[in-house]
Amino acid sequence: MSSGIIVVSEGWTGPADSAVRPAAASDGELLDAYSRVVTAVAERVGPAVVSVEVRHRVERRGRPGREVPGHGSGFVFTPDGLVLTNSHVVHGAARIEAAFPDGRRFRGELVGDDPETDVAVIRVPPAPDPGPPAVAELGDSAGLRVGQLVVAIGNPLGFQSTVTAGVVSALGRSFRSVTGRLIDDVIQTDAALNPGNSGGPLVDSRGEVVGINTAVILPAQGICFAVGINTAKFVAAQLIRHGKIRRGRIGVAGQNVPLLRLAVRAHALEGKTGVLVTGIEPNSPAEQAGVRAGDIIVGFDGKPVAGIDDLHRLLATDRIGVQTTVSVLRNADKLELAIVPVQAD
Repeated sequence: MSSGIIVVSEGWTGPADSAVRPAAASDGELLDAYSRVVTAVAERVGPAVVSVEVRHRVERRGRPGREVPGHGSGFVFTPDGLVLTNSHVVHGAARIEAAFPDGRRFRGELVGDDPETDVAVIRVPPAPDPGPPAVAELGDSAGLRVGQLVVAIGNPLGFQSTVTAGVVSALGRSFRSVTGRLIDDVIQTDAALNPGNSGGPLVDSRGEVVGINTAVILPAQGICFAVGINTAKFVAAQLIRHGKIRRGRIGVAGQNVPLLRLAVRAHALEGKTGVLVTGIEPNSPAEQAGVRAGDIIVGFDGKPVAGIDDLHRLLATDRIGVQTTVSVLRNADKLELAIVPVQAD
């Protein structure tokens, strides 16, 4: 009597095996599906992408000189016309204009910019006709995975509404901003970028913005970087509210690392990741508090720290000059160290 169980030996490809395996999609079907995703993303986000045109005054021997034009990209992220772009595109500009894909052009006003993260917010006036501008939906850069499809939209070399596609090549990169400070937790992608793409959106397959395109590595090909949208959302909120970012500093260099499950259970930690301290500035608050290279920061001011973005957000609060605690894992121990953040220069 048959038991009803079919035993399939290794390498056997009989009818029972083929019945449980889905038919492989053809190359044409896969390419069509890929094209539909990219097309849908471009149609959804493209109308919100603007060309940011600026003019900088160049002084000669201490006297005002001529105005030098420049350009980049940006995207509308609120119905009342707020635009996200890069700080290096608009910083110090004497004049800012935003040109929409439909031909409308508006004078832009700088709300604020943060060279430390290369994020800026400008405002364009709402247009009564033909209506409010299209708005790009902001996503969650913390959920990105290496190999995930992403689409970049911008205006490289003045060619408006250019779309390129690629994948997330790496996460957690560090990139040095124009101020010399490292921008941490940057997205690396091979979606082709060129001068003029700066400030444009990096979008996932759902049509949500996950990053702000910021730089390319020349003469390399396929090595491009974007500021994570979670960082940009925090910075933009502060710029809209205060016009600038007031930051604290503790004097550590670090990178995001996963925590051992044993350590998470032993110390009842809320997160599964922390910040590995890779360097400490001499005479910094961290050195004075007793933080060492190799420690993993898992908390600050009684709040969990799952990554560098968390630490930056907590240091941007009103803890400057006020004694608080930093929680670190050192070997098998969890230490609470007293620390006084100072204001960043």
